[in-house]
Amino acid sequence: MGQGLWRVARNQQLQQQYSEQCFLQRDRERDRRVGPPLAEPLQQRRTPQCQVSGTDISHLLRVRKGKEEQGFIDLEMMPPELSITILSYLNATDLCLASCVWQDLGNDEYLWQGLCKSTWGHCSIYNRRLPSGFSYRKLYMELDEGSLTFNAHQQEGISYFMSRGILVDHPKEIAKFIFYTRMLNWKMLRIYLDERRDVLDELVTLHNFSNQFLPNALRDFFRHIHAPEERGEYLETLITKFSHRFCACNPTLVQEVGLSPACWLKMTSPHVKNKMSKREFIRNTRRAAQNISEDFVGHLYDNIYLIGHVAA
Repeated sequence: MGQGLWRVARNQQLQQQYSEQCFLQRDRERDRRVGPPLAEPLQQRRTPQCQVSGTDISHLLRVRKGKEEQGFIDLEMMPPELSITILSYLNATDLCLASCVWQDLGNDEYLWQGLCKSTWGHCSIYNRRLPSGFSYRKLYMELDEGSLTFNAHQQEGISYFMSRGILVDHPKEIAKFIFYTRMLNWKMLRIYLDERRDVLDELVTLHNFSNQFLPNALRDFFRHIHAPEERGEYLETLITKFSHRFCACNPTLVQEVGLSPACWLKMTSPHVKNKMSKREFIRNTRRAAQNISEDFVGHLYDNIYLIGHVAA
């Protein structure tokens, strides 16, 4: 159930085993030197330095033997903080399996809240006052169901989220949900954004391209908003929106360079078969922006040539 679970648990087991061996070894050495005390009860013997004060060694040995017979380490015998830390390494499937063995720990709200927010970074319901009896485990199941529905039919998926109170029907809220979620099918997402241009506008404004190199900024943009398979009106719309956002984030650079990303998309687009040479690109770009330096344009070309297309 995850390498993190057994790695931490194994370390705990080794520390306990070392304590037990240390106690037994010191006890045998003492008996060899002076013999076992006749009048001193076992409970009154001096506690070795490696033994934790107040620990019942016989109980630890019984627990260890029982755990070895069962074939796994019982997390309920550990401090709650350590048990929760171990289980936090698990995904939802493994956590459900763990709850079959450790019911209280596996259903812990803290764990399921972490899973919800790490998978779906923004939901409208996160910012509301939660009702009595609210369950993050149930919310996770609803978010997972809604994502699967979206990946089959985008509009039905969004409607599902709204009907469960997970999302508010507002372009900015929907855009944030899309921006911080990685479980949505990119093809369905592209269709949805083409239909909801108001959501697309809000999604573009969530990007911060400050001090980013132009090709890298476009790559980041197309990781969230996938380019269409064919050139057309929607692709031109995306480039225009990106251009405006990039200029807004880098006013000083744009003023110095005077270059719009749209003028060199032809070279970077995967849909164009005949690519320009570096010399052609520099010549054509400097025609569009005469005050731009040849070195800067050369760096643009080299970045695309070495790293690859900005849209795939």
